[in-house]
Amino acid sequence: MAEPQTLHPSETSPIPWSEIPRTSLRESLRHAPRIRQDMLGVVTERYQTHGPVVRQKQGPMSMVNLFGPDANRMLLLDRDEIFSAKRSWHMIMGRIFTNGLLLRDGEDHRYHRRLLREAFRTPALESYLQGMNELIAATVDEWAESRGEFLAFHRIKEMALEMACRTFLGLPPGQDRSKLNRSFEATVAASMSIVRLPIPGLEFNRGLQGRRYMIELFQGLVNERRGTDGTDIFTRMCNAVDEEGKQLSDQEIIDHMIFLMMAAHDTTTSTLTSMLYELAKHPEWQERIRSEMRGLDKPAIEYNDVLEVPDTILAIQETLRRYPPLSTIPRVATESFEWAGCEIPANTMVVIYPIHTHHMEEWWSEPFRFDPDRFGPGREEHKRHSHSYIPFGGGNHMCLGLRFAELQIKAVLFELTKKLRWSVPDGYTMPVQQAPISKPNDGLPLTLERI
Repeated sequence: MAEPQTLHPSETSPIPWSEIPRTSLRESLRHAPRIRQDMLGVVTERYQTHGPVVRQKQGPMSMVNLFGPDANRMLLLDRDEIFSAKRSWHMIMGRIFTNGLLLRDGEDHRYHRRLLREAFRTPALESYLQGMNELIAATVDEWAESRGEFLAFHRIKEMALEMACRTFLGLPPGQDRSKLNRSFEATVAASMSIVRLPIPGLEFNRGLQGRRYMIELFQGLVNERRGTDGTDIFTRMCNAVDEEGKQLSDQEIIDHMIFLMMAAHDTTTSTLTSMLYELAKHPEWQERIRSEMRGLDKPAIEYNDVLEVPDTILAIQETLRRYPPLSTIPRVATESFEWAGCEIPANTMVVIYPIHTHHMEEWWSEPFRFDPDRFGPGREEHKRHSHSYIPFGGGNHMCLGLRFAELQIKAVLFELTKKLRWSVPDGYTMPVQQAPISKPNDGLPLTLERI
């Protein structure tokens, strides 16, 4: 396993903060318009220009970019508990996704994660899948009747939101979700806003309005669900108790649900859209998955089937490598530390980039090529380093819903490949916005063919 790269390996004393390479004002201004659309290009240029440790100034906050899987492992495992997810994410999204699970540290984080974990254990996932299968089958039947241009991102997002509303919130079908969808879109966009003022017409203010709408909606649901039976995640959360019989407060439930709903339907939408694009560009893989799903010989996918589709798993892994839903992971150092021969002071924002690590030629062969077999037997490139592949983060903050997300994706692919073929025009390349969550700028127009 490779050792951390140092800037001056011949020196014995650490390089002081002031001497670590730093991005210039000119660089920062040149990169600012590109950061959402081409995060990978920006940080790759930063890495190639300055090396594995790069200082930045972001307003009053000092930042350091760390590159490579060794840095990922150090930051995510956080063995000395000196990196705060709460402080970093609070600056980015604290006023929008207040006190979500990602915005908690230490024992407080562990306590809330234990209470929420019950909603993502195997018996719960099995019950969710039954409800999702019915919705997915009906939705794909509707898609099969589509005529003309089919904008995959928007249609998948509608379906993912409906799945989240039923599975997470226990809401009945048929209700208009458009306002809820707009609220989530506004809150996610606001997390990347440069001007963070509650001024009417600004992106950040629309995010605050979206949050207020969801608080009002979820408070009404808390009042309904306390003390009732239900298999949806919201009701489970309303009635979860710790070892001493204590329940989450109303506001804690609301804060968790706003964050979980965003994470559930936005990240699933992102991954499914990217995967449909790659399977359209690589029809041989579309056929491999279709053959595998048909080989199950069942009217609907079952929970025990999810490990019996190895080609599908490879394609999902490769999609998450090329298009990680979260391109950036920040932390704030609560103590000074040394890394790669450099001295990093306390209160510095420390940032790693999964999207960059996933495309490093040092760890991946032809990293810009869609090649699911790289994860398969005989190659297993993701095992070259424990933290070269981190689509779901790692350590104590590893995504709580990753098994739920993978289950959703496989259930959708089961129905899609059974009923449809899809394609894009020759020469088409999907224009991707890489931050805050990967998505196509054009909605990904597909041509559908009923089988």
